[in-house]
Parts: sequence; structure tokens; C-alpha cells
Amino acid sequence: MAPNPTIMKAVEQLDYRVTVGDVAAQVGLNIHQAEQGLLVLASEVGGHLQVAESGDIAYLFPKNFRAILRNKFLKLRLQAWWVHIWGVLFYLIRISFGIFLVLSIVLMIVAIAFIVLSLKAGSDNDSDGGGSGGSSRSGGGGGIVFLPRFWIGPDLFWWFNPSYSHSNYPSRRRNSRSDRGDSEMNFLEAVFSFLFGDGNPNSDLEERRWKTIGAVIRNSGGAVAAQQIAPYLDDLGESYQRESEDYMLPVLIRFDGRPEVSPSGDIVYHFPKLQTTAGQKYQQPVPAYLRAKLWQFSQASSNQIMLAIGLGSVNFVLALVLGSLLQGGEIAAQLGGFVVFVELIYPLLLLYGVGFLTIPLLRYFWVQRKKNQIEAQNQIRQENAIALNQADEALQNKIAYAQQFADQNVIREDDLVYSSEKDLLDQDIERKDQIDAEWEKRLELGSTQNLDINN
Repeated sequence: MAPNPTIMKAVEQLDYRVTVGDVAAQVGLNIHQAEQGLLVLASEVGGHLQVAESGDIAYLFPKNFRAILRNKFLKLRLQAWWVHIWGVLFYLIRISFGIFLVLSIVLMIVAIAFIVLSLKAGSDNDSDGGGSGGSSRSGGGGGIVFLPRFWIGPDLFWWFNPSYSHSNYPSRRRNSRSDRGDSEMNFLEAVFSFLFGDGNPNSDLEERRWKTIGAVIRNSGGAVAAQQIAPYLDDLGESYQRESEDYMLPVLIRFDGRPEVSPSGDIVYHFPKLQTTAGQKYQQPVPAYLRAKLWQFSQASSNQIMLAIGLGSVNFVLALVLGSLLQGGEIAAQLGGFVVFVELIYPLLLLYGVGFLTIPLLRYFWVQRKKNQIEAQNQIRQENAIALNQADEALQNKIAYAQQFADQNVIREDDLVYSSEKDLLDQDIERKDQIDAEWEKRLELGSTQNLDINN
């Protein structure tokens, strides 16, 4: 069974000596999952168990346990390798949408120009065959084809540069771009951001939630009132559910807590396993309430978004023009070759052109709705935090009663009665030596007392 990466990270953050409560509070993990995960990690890397006189257990891990695991588990080595490979692959996927946009525009411009010039050349040949002579050509007959012009200069490198940032861009460009508020992503990355956004900003919300709740319980000495936890939870339920404090059940399950009833009938919550720690713990700063981040349409700059919209519009118009030229299939059959190829992929070009403008439009309205939902949830949690800060006398008495259960049990080195760092035989010998030394002291004390009596 492979160790849990979350537990491994917590062990490193806690300086390689931890208790189950330390890990559960650090990462907001379920108490039983934390205990199982620590046992698995200790068995795989040669960690040690340290048992205090109170019966509490601390886990001591070697600081190179990741290297031990990499040498031991092929799966972990493959995961580390895949992380690097996927980083490259995902970057290529991101920039591929921008590359396809540019290529499709260039391809359609070339195809339209080729078709128009070929038709014009054919009409000129027909005119020559009709005896019009050179005078008709010199008279300016025929049409003039205007093709869009694209300026290609130093910015072309910026489009494709994966490590673009303001710090390594030429200063004369950097100053002008910073005035316009450009982002640090290159244009090809900005196209992907314009189309699909930049991912869920709250992908770590549950992790943040339980880490914060664990810190709040630790800061309160392992005993809290429900109102101290409410600013970090969602959907507390109807009024009767809030009064019965049903929303505390997931917290009790995760951190192995138990309710305690005060003489006045108030319920507080005691978490004994979060009171045991491998080292002295101090107050951790926690936010007043859990604030979810608002969704953004795109992290690309306004200039990059406008450029993406402009090129997408050009791409769509070109697709319509090309479609009108290819309609019926006669031109492709007449010209063959390159035009036949363009006709084959034209449905893909048209679909991309439509999707390039439609997907961001639909996503914009979805993002606005999501932002409203998140703001409403943040507002509710903020109101719970305000209610806690403005606690009435009943709530203050409730919190005061919870503090009767507050405690911190630190497992120190001199409190240990057993440690798996030492061989059992060595510990028995050490224990025997201690007993022998104690008996020698008693015998010497007894001899001294006898001499005093005889004298």
C-alpha cells in the first residue's frame, strides 16, 4: 500500500515528528485516515513509534523518507516522471488552440486568394480567347483582390515564448505593456484562457476548510462551541437544524470528537486526539471565515482578450467567405489539389470558427452565475463570523464551558517509556541497568544507615 502524499507533506511541514492529532489538524484529514496513513508510512520508511507514559504515541520519521520511498516504489517514481511529462503535454495542449487559430486564418486566406486569382485568371483567358486583345487588360478590367495584412515583427517570439514574463522582455516593450496591464502569459496561452478559463480557483477549498477548522480547534485547546466552527462550513441547514447543530456531525466524524453537555443544557465539542502533540503548539493565525475565491472569466490581459476576439471574428468571417466560394463543389473539382484538401477540412474550420466565439460567450454567463453563488455563500459565512464576534452572554458562557475541556498534551522525549528506535533487547538491558543502579543506591544507603547505628 503506497503512502498518502498528503500525510507525507504534513510530516515534512511538522519536522518529521508528529502525532495523529498533529497531522489531522495540519491537513484537515480524518483522524482514522491520518492514523492509518502514519502507520503505513512508518512501516514503509522505517519510522519509529514513541510511546509516552500516558499511552499516547508519537511517530518519528527519517528526513530522507521520500528518497527511501522512491527507491522502494516503482509507482512513486513513475508518478514523479509523469508529473514532468504531463506538464509539457498540457502546455502543448494549451498553446495548440492558439496555433490552430493562426494556422486556420492563414490557410483560409491562402485558399481564398488562390481560388479568386484562379477564377480571375480563367476569366482573363476567356476574354483573350474572345478577341478582346490586350486593350481590355490594359483598360483596367477585372477585379482587385485585397488581402489582410499581418505585421510580423519581434512580437512573434512573444506569441510562442513559454517562459515569457515582464522581467525578461525588452524594457521598451515591457514599459508600454505594463501601462496597458498585460498579463504574463503569452498570446497562445491567452487563447486557451479566453476559450476555457484558468481552472477552478477553489479546487483546494475543501482542503483549506478542514485545515482551518483543525487550526481553530487546536487554537481553542481541543474544545469548541459549534458557533466557532460555523464560519467555515457551508449549508448549515434550516433554522431547526442550526439549533440542533447537526452541521457539527461531519466535524466530529473527521476529528474523532465527542459532544459534552453543560449543566444548562448547552452542547460543546471535545476533540481529545487533537490535544495530543509531538511538540509545543502555539496559536495559528486563521481567517475570520472561509472565503471562497471568485471565478474569473480569464486571467489574460484585456489586450490579449481583445486580440483573441478580433482574430476569432476574422476567422469566422473567412470561414463564411470560403464556404460561399466552395459551395456546390464545382470550384474544388475544377481546381483540384490544394482546394480539394481545404474543402475536406472545411467543416472542421467552420466548427472551430463558431466554437471559438460561442464557447467563451456561454462561459461568460456561467461564470457570472457562479460568482453570484460564491458571493452569497461568502456572505453567509461572514454573517456567522460577525455573530461570533458579537456573541451574547449565552454564547460566551457556552464558549467558557468548552474551555473547561481545553488542554494540550505534549509528548516530550523524557516522557517516553518505549521507542522503536532502539532494539527491544537494548531497551531491556537499559531497563535492567537502571534497576541494578537503583538497587545499588539503596544498598549503599542501607549500609550507611547500619554504620551510623553501630557507631
